[in-house]
Amino acid sequence: MKKIFTLLTPVLALLLSGCAGYQLGGVKPAHLTQVTKIAVPTFENLTLEPRLAVLVTNAIIKQIQMDGSYEIVNKEDAEAVLEGKISDIDRSQFRAVRNNVLRTSQLLVRLRTDYKIRDTATGNSLHSGRAIGESYIVLDANFQLSERQAMEDAAQRLAASLVSEISEGW
Repeated sequence: MKKIFTLLTPVLALLLSGCAGYQLGGVKPAHLTQVTKIAVPTFENLTLEPRLAVLVTNAIIKQIQMDGSYEIVNKEDAEAVLEGKISDIDRSQFRAVRNNVLRTSQLLVRLRTDYKIRDTATGNSLHSGRAIGESYIVLDANFQLSERQAMEDAAQRLAASLVSEISEGW
């Protein structure tokens, strides 16, 4: 019996040491641990792109719901409010047509937004930052449709960046 115990003790120690340092539960940033319910009003659009505020806000709400770190509620029931301003859109040529460098074949769209998480009880700012989302899209004959698809993709990437920062800290 003593031989079995002496053989199993190192094996048991190796198996249990693999879990050292890990813990169950959320990984929210320390300054946002008390927040469980968050409201996301429509972001302010400082650009001239129509309907962009709703597109970005919906992408952020969907991303928060998929992440599961916060419950989306209305302002009256929220512990914090995520407010944001879409500050800038950059459109630039990413690739040109092979035989005509002035004609764009692939477009780069970059969205920038500044956001702030405000405590509803005190009105103090809990967290603020900037999120950027960019998309590369191949242009087809319908330029407006291609550009709108690039905006949607950039909004989704911006939402993923913003939500990972407020839910995981990076």
